[in-house]
Amino acid sequence: MAQRGDDDRFPTWRQPDGKPVSCDEKVKVLNENLEEIGQMAQDALEDAILMGCDEAQVREVLRRLVDALDNPYRKAR
Repeated sequence: MAQRGDDDRFPTWRQPDGKPVSCDEKVKVLNENLEEIGQMAQDALEDAILMGCDEAQVREVLRRLVDALDNPYRKAR
């Protein structure tokens, strides 16, 4: 599994202070999550296009989905 930005598919995961996340297990989980999300989004895009939807609209809906994600930990700090 790629770690800390040595694979172009994954970013160097950073902490709020800008320092890289140093725990290899955490980086592995983050990268696996990103891979799964990417595959699900790709599948959703392909399904929508095959069903006759407008590609630009589907991409916009996916962007809005990400923008609407809630950080439940922000309020706890």
